[in-house]
Amino acid sequence: MPEYEFVNVYVPRGVSRKEAARLLTDHAEYGHWELDRLSLHTDGSRRVRLRRRIIRQVRATW
Repeated sequence: MPEYEFVNVYVPRGVSRKEAARLLTDHAEYGHWELDRLSLHTDGSRRVRLRRRIIRQVRATW
């Protein structure tokens, strides 16, 4: 079962859809994050949860 780390991003209501998409694209490209959950609230703000896989390095024992 893969392990993930999560980060929550809050996007206020004044941010346009295009700017929000650019912000999430930057997180995906440079931080290797992927979209886990997006909540659109009635006031227009967005709460986004991003995840990325934790890759464990197995220590060589020689």
